Amino acid sequence: MNQTFTVLGMTCGHCEKAVGRAITTVDPQAEVKIDRTTNRVDVVSEQDRGVLIKAITEEGYAVS
Repeated sequence: MNQTFTVLGMTCGHCEKAVGRAITTVDPQAEVKIDRTTNRVDVVSEQDRGVLIKAITEEGYAVS
């Protein structure tokens, strides 16, 4: 299922990698596309939205 998140606090490539890694930790099969300039994270995953949000926030980023 396609899911889109607004993730605040991503300022560099390292941030993008950290968010992507957080998502693939809970779903190794997830397809993740990140655009830090728009704070947009698009994910194709069968994981529950809440699980993905928790993974991102535990990495230190705010999801709105």
